[in-house]
Amino acid sequence: MVGGVNRRILTLLAALVPVLVLGVIGTVVKVPFVALGPGPTFNTLGEVDGKQVVDVVGAELDPTSGHLNMTTVAVRDGLNLFEAFGFWVSGQHGLVPRAEVYPPGVPREEIDKSNQQEFKDSEGNAEVAALHYLKLPTVVLIRNVGDDAPAKDVLRPGDQIVSVDGAPIATPKDLVSAVSSLPPGSRLSVVVRRDNAERTEIVTLGARPDDPAKGYLGVTPGEGALPPMGVTFNLADIGGPSAGLMFSLALIDKLSPGDLDGGKFVAGTGTIDKEGAVGPIGGIQYKMMAAREAGAETFLVPAANCNEARQRTPEGLRLVKVETLDGAVQSLNAINAGAEAPSCG
Repeated sequence: MVGGVNRRILTLLAALVPVLVLGVIGTVVKVPFVALGPGPTFNTLGEVDGKQVVDVVGAELDPTSGHLNMTTVAVRDGLNLFEAFGFWVSGQHGLVPRAEVYPPGVPREEIDKSNQQEFKDSEGNAEVAALHYLKLPTVVLIRNVGDDAPAKDVLRPGDQIVSVDGAPIATPKDLVSAVSSLPPGSRLSVVVRRDNAERTEIVTLGARPDDPAKGYLGVTPGEGALPPMGVTFNLADIGGPSAGLMFSLALIDKLSPGDLDGGKFVAGTGTIDKEGAVGPIGGIQYKMMAAREAGAETFLVPAANCNEARQRTPEGLRLVKVETLDGAVQSLNAINAGAEAPSCG
């Protein structure tokens, strides 16, 4: 009798061994895929960590209500076999080869740095596009100073460039032209506005990397609001350029009468350039999911993403096709007035 029981136990254990081995393998073996899914969504009219997402100082602001939410895609890396399978069957995530998100041979830190720079660039473009739409004046600002730039210890991000060698600087192109017209080694007199005061700085130009015969400051110039007005974007740990459209709309909403969103829940996505052109983004289906789950009723879709978006539209979410910042504002005004707006349908 005892021998029979032992044989049955051994038979059961023999049957469980492959399952146990598979279980161990499934939790240890990493797969060459990442999972994409709905990420966090932020109201650009609201606050994050006690700060306004789009903070404007030195200007009269109009009260806002409702939501103008920017949306993100969550990327989950380092998946084991079981985790990948779980995401795949969830219906809310997709698996893509890891190499499409993290190219082989490129350090993760370099990829993250590039994504963060794209996000910073989108903030600058969003500010300029909104100011141009509102016909507000802009000035030339230093957006970035290179680590090895000739201007590294002289100019700072946020400096307003007033003049170069006595010539007024009205656009970023003015600065580039003034610098590149001089040979390396030239001493350049730069008047900047910093901390509400003008000061003169002297910079010895280096050689431009792509043309050693031309002078080089090593700064990235951009446009920004005319002081005392200032705009700050307060979202950290977000990468890529796809929040540009929603940042521009938030800034316009704060600086103009009425509510662009009609006091309702609008979300969206899209890159933006300084002229207000809206460009396509990735992961549209996951951004729409995140928006709808958060309560959005209307979603602004870049025109180039419309085909993909209408194939995976969450129930109850109205899609509005957007090609320009001006068009986005017109569409929201039309919706608020009970009229039709361009659709992806």
